[in-house]
Amino acid sequence: MVRQSEDGQRGARRLILNPTSGGGTDAERVRRLADERGFSVVETERAGHGTDLAEQAAADGVEVLAVCGGDGTLHEVVQGLVRAEALDAVTLCVVPAGTENFFAGDLGIESLEAGFEVADRGETRRLDIGVAGDEPFVLSAIAGLPADASAAATHERKDSLGPVAFLVSGIEEALEFDGLRAEIDVVRDDGTETEWSGEAEAILVGNVRKFAEEGGQADAEDGLLEVAVIEQLRASEAVVEYLEQRVLERDTPHVTELHARRLDFESLDGEPVSFSLDGEIREFERVTLSVRPGALRVKVGEGYEPNPE
Repeated sequence: MVRQSEDGQRGARRLILNPTSGGGTDAERVRRLADERGFSVVETERAGHGTDLAEQAAADGVEVLAVCGGDGTLHEVVQGLVRAEALDAVTLCVVPAGTENFFAGDLGIESLEAGFEVADRGETRRLDIGVAGDEPFVLSAIAGLPADASAAATHERKDSLGPVAFLVSGIEEALEFDGLRAEIDVVRDDGTETEWSGEAEAILVGNVRKFAEEGGQADAEDGLLEVAVIEQLRASEAVVEYLEQRVLERDTPHVTELHARRLDFESLDGEPVSFSLDGEIREFERVTLSVRPGALRVKVGEGYEPNPE
């Protein structure tokens, strides 16, 4: 379903809406605000539909493309822009809805109204895009326990519990998770290569997000990926090291942190490993993760910090 703006222009400004995000409670308000701001509206109807709608927007000559949904909807839309080779032609705007909106928060956008205000008046920045194989990701690519927990947090559970769904699923998965055996080859920011091989609880690769020390937003304009390898430990040891890393901001012996231009991953068990790409689950036995510097044109709010360090 497409709603054109009052001036009848088709293509300049469009919004892709996931009407079920956040339980669907904000969908009507989003439609009203979009109409007031001159955005035509198209709505996702199934998984993966956001990718098709983004490709169509590029084909229609859309110059400003807003996304209203969670991080999964954003992931689909960026996929569509990459497939359409339209990253240089389209500026992305984010209107937060859904269970989690890490990307919107990192851009300094905290509400629906703020999303539309930033679309009109926000600064345009060029952010990096991560790539896993041939699939782009904006926030992160995660292998190990967090990916399994994300997969276990069903849509029904997220609708009923919201963000708590990820915590509940994480506890359940931790009781059964056996770790992953993997080897990674990393090209660091200075061009040198580093290898790591062993058993891990998780391999965390961030683009806009980072995971070691205090976590939160990463520098998304430095052309690098934030990599954290958490080695497999007994549960009590893992909790202590997590607290030291995230609360006390100390280096710990079982958490390896790297800045990478590229990472080559291989499962040592000969079986595919689940990766969460912005919350979307994919399986890889081998995969290369890389970065496309400054590839994504995005409107940001006043609270956005280019270098949060």
